Amino acid sequence: MRAIRGGRGQPEPEPSADESLEGLLALVARGDTAAFEAVYVRVSPVVLGVVRRVVRDPAQSEEVAQEVLVEVWRTASRYDPGRGGAHAWVCTMAHRRAVDRVRSAQSAADREERVGRRAEVPAYDEVAEEVEARLEREQVRRCLASLTELQRESITLAYYGGYTYREVAELLDVPLGTVKTRLRDGLIRMRDCLGVTLT
Repeated sequence: MRAIRGGRGQPEPEPSADESLEGLLALVARGDTAAFEAVYVRVSPVVLGVVRRVVRDPAQSEEVAQEVLVEVWRTASRYDPGRGGAHAWVCTMAHRRAVDRVRSAQSAADREERVGRRAEVPAYDEVAEEVEARLEREQVRRCLASLTELQRESITLAYYGGYTYREVAELLDVPLGTVKTRLRDGLIRMRDCLGVTLT
């Protein structure tokens, strides 16, 4: 398939196999379907792999991966090369969408469980523990928000996504040493924010 660009009705050559993913996304942002086909071929296996690691269920993973690729098509114009590599942008999008699907499924399960327990009155200790846990979660969220975007993204992938440092480096398309530094600095800031003292 050849895409027509430039408004003159002249077909332009299809993107070459060695064209950068960043360059292809710029073409996709202008509605170039041939460029999107090239992006699809390049990133769909990686997207499915990222999603499978989080979602686990093969059928749901394929569904989420398709949603991610549609989102790449729709939002390619939002990709900013100055903020990171295209590969990391797509992988981060895939990871976020996968986490959203897991959270949604967990929320549905939690709702069903709450409906089943409505008649039960929790003991005072259970209520106190739940309140304490919620307060702790909120404090962690506030402390995460105080980190730089790079630190927060690295910590989220490593500690909430379950990725190894090396996998985080690959997902974010940065050197392993950089990821280790971001994580170390971010964890120090988290410790200080949470008021944790080391003995």
